[in-house]
Amino acid sequence: MFTQISQHFSLHTVLRSSFWATSSVLVLLAALGSYSLSMAADSSASAQANSSAAANSKLKPALTVTTTQPTIADIPLRLAANGNVQAWQEAIIGSEANGLRIQELHVNIGDVVQRGQLLASFVSETVQTDLAAAQASVAEAAANLAEAQANAERARNLQNTGALSAQQIGQYLSAEATAKARLDATKAALAAQQLRMKHTRVLAPDAGVISARTATFGAVVQSGAELFRMIRQGRLEWRAELTAAEMARISNGGEAIVTAPGGAQWKGKVRMVAPVLDAQTRNGLVYVDLQPPKEAKAAGVFKPGMYAKGEFLLGHSAGLTIPQQAIVVRDGFSYVFRLNKDGKVTQVKLQTGRRVTQPQGEVVEVLSGLQAGQTVVVSGAGFLNDGDLVKVVNPAADKPAAAAVAATTASTQK
Repeated sequence: MFTQISQHFSLHTVLRSSFWATSSVLVLLAALGSYSLSMAADSSASAQANSSAAANSKLKPALTVTTTQPTIADIPLRLAANGNVQAWQEAIIGSEANGLRIQELHVNIGDVVQRGQLLASFVSETVQTDLAAAQASVAEAAANLAEAQANAERARNLQNTGALSAQQIGQYLSAEATAKARLDATKAALAAQQLRMKHTRVLAPDAGVISARTATFGAVVQSGAELFRMIRQGRLEWRAELTAAEMARISNGGEAIVTAPGGAQWKGKVRMVAPVLDAQTRNGLVYVDLQPPKEAKAAGVFKPGMYAKGEFLLGHSAGLTIPQQAIVVRDGFSYVFRLNKDGKVTQVKLQTGRRVTQPQGEVVEVLSGLQAGQTVVVSGAGFLNDGDLVKVVNPAADKPAAAAVAATTASTQK
């Protein structure tokens, strides 16, 4: 009896435990189901909100911009080149005196000199002594000639009287000729000494700028030794390097603008196009005379040996242009944003050409990618993407596009 009661009590305990375990599982499953339904509802509501926000953002203009249309402008034709700046002609001033010592130097490198200006002088005591001796010799020869001429004149007068023999008369006439020749020789020697005296003073052969000085105070120089170098008349030229095809476009007398490394610009005139090309580089030289402006502050910005860039002015031609501000550079390419009738913009790739500065700003030539009459975005172009909806603030410049933008905006607001 006790055994049956124990078994019955154990069975009842097991059944009660099973009941509570089953109830717990059911409660847990119900809670999980409720949470899943709540999460699904929240996700659906979030998706709908995001979709609505995206739709609203697409309907609103991305940016307020200004627009313009390409215009036909007269653009100068220019040919860019590089080259060296050199002296037009560099004169070498040397010594014509032999074995004389430099006494004074009157100029230095960079000095501007005039034709005939004293540059240097030599010690002249020795030359003065030789000059005095030559002058004395001339005086002596002149006196001898005068005596010989007097004797020869008397001999001519007595020639028919028989007072003098023919031999004596011939001697007097020969002495006259000899004295005359001796006077001429002494005069030549005097001229040589006078020339030596002149060479003791080194004068500028032309106006210009002293570019080098090798003369040293107190040095004894020989004839032909270099003393100074001078840029004749201070004239400089730009020697531009061009290919054969480019040289064919240049003619004598053409204009050019040369820019120094510091940014200063001088005008130039083509003096000569080289008749030959370099066998190694296949390039030729175009010699351009530089014309400095009248402003004193611009002087000296170009120096011989300087490397400078420049442009040859070849005329003008018409081209389709847009403002520089309208061009957006991305990934190394030039783009503009074309405004469509629906108020959206389309990114268009351009091929650009020449650039020119006008009173209203810098404009760029369009070679391909855009046509006349199309409308492009100017201000705000750098912040746009392909397909963006924009709002135009200059409707007078583009009434059809502005009307389309207004209509599109009104429809989206409804």
